[in-house]
Amino acid sequence: MISLIDHPFDAADALRDFETRAAGAGAIASFTGLVRGTGKMGIVKTLHLQAFDPLTERGIIAAIGEAKMRWPLSDQTVIHRTGDLVPGEPIVFVATASAHRRAALEAVDYLMDYLKTEAVFWKKETTATGAHWIEPRPEDYTDRNRWSKTGE
Repeated sequence: MISLIDHPFDAADALRDFETRAAGAGAIASFTGLVRGTGKMGIVKTLHLQAFDPLTERGIIAAIGEAKMRWPLSDQTVIHRTGDLVPGEPIVFVATASAHRRAALEAVDYLMDYLKTEAVFWKKETTATGAHWIEPRPEDYTDRNRWSKTGE
């Protein structure tokens, strides 16, 4: 399941729904990302996210397909916010289910690395010094490169 939404969501509710849907799995792993209160340019007032649909959704579907080829997943979900968010709000929720923990954990990590570096989202922070576009950090690309076959 993929949901690109422009309204707040409750990550605890998302996890409960996923656990119900993935009943019978041996392992469920999840990650909830929150809007940080401090960015490169200071205290964050708001974070604006814009997706480019249907391209954004197609990319996430492809990343899930790749995850399913790498790990034996029985279910997965990605919820990602768009629009204006404030610090502390959930921005992303990723969950996977598998028979064993390693597959579930690695698949969540893989999907988050995709979302941080490859997914088509534009992010802009507003701070006291104005609005600033956000790019992935070099560390985000290093994390993403762990999954390539060549390591490049």
